[in-house]
Amino acid sequence: MGIVIERDQLATLGETMRHEGKRVVFTNGHFDLLHVGHLRYLQGARRLGDVLIVGVNDDATTTVRKGAGRPILPEGERAELLAGLDCVDYVVIFPEPTAGRCIELLRPDIYVKGGDYGPGGADLPEAPVVAAYGGETVILSLEASRSTSEIVAAIRAGQPVR
Repeated sequence: MGIVIERDQLATLGETMRHEGKRVVFTNGHFDLLHVGHLRYLQGARRLGDVLIVGVNDDATTTVRKGAGRPILPEGERAELLAGLDCVDYVVIFPEPTAGRCIELLRPDIYVKGGDYGPGGADLPEAPVVAAYGGETVILSLEASRSTSEIVAAIRAGQPVR
């Protein structure tokens, strides 16, 4: 079971993990309605290293990026749910629109994002931060028809989620 930590613990955590010879993987997102697409994505990210740290956008940022009525679940609950997954070691909530500051502090060996970004993650706002210290960006494919927006739309339409 994972642990929810404060952002100011990221630098020390990263140093400790690297000192122990562990390959650190970081990913981030809103995760405002945990679904099987998230689980499979996080399991894939975890397979890339020895420890997986997940950044969660706070409630205010999620509302700005996703619109009114989002997030569905509050940030503390989203973090707790993610920490409860076997594949997740640590979870951190962050207030910025991107995870750049978390990455600067943690300096993960691998930064992972979903396949809705271009090859190699060149269009990611965090990519220059990762490249600056020699980290690697990996793009994982997404589960077809498994997004929070699609699930919410089906629920609102009174349709089953398939």
